[in-house]
Amino acid sequence: MILERTIRQLDTGPMPPDAARQLGQLGYMQWIAALPGRASYRRLALEAQAKAAPFAEASPAVAVFCALLAESLAAPLRPLDLRMPPRRRQGGASARRARRLPL
Repeated sequence: MILERTIRQLDTGPMPPDAARQLGQLGYMQWIAALPGRASYRRLALEAQAKAAPFAEASPAVAVFCALLAESLAAPLRPLDLRMPPRRRQGGASARRARRLPL
């Protein structure tokens, strides 16, 4: 299921706050994009929060994910502050060649 996969991807241990924010937001967007169209958002968000909460203390990215879920359930409803990470160069062809494993 996508929720378990998202939690596994986010549960990477300690990291800088900005990286945790970016990863947690991407995890939230991945999770919400996979929700069925007619599903109860509130029920699924509470379920996701309950499953992710045990990992939040050890993983800042999971904590951000849980905070976004809690914020999305709070009344009155308001837009979440979600942003895609800034684009950055990955190094191009020379970096890909350097990462290649020897045969």
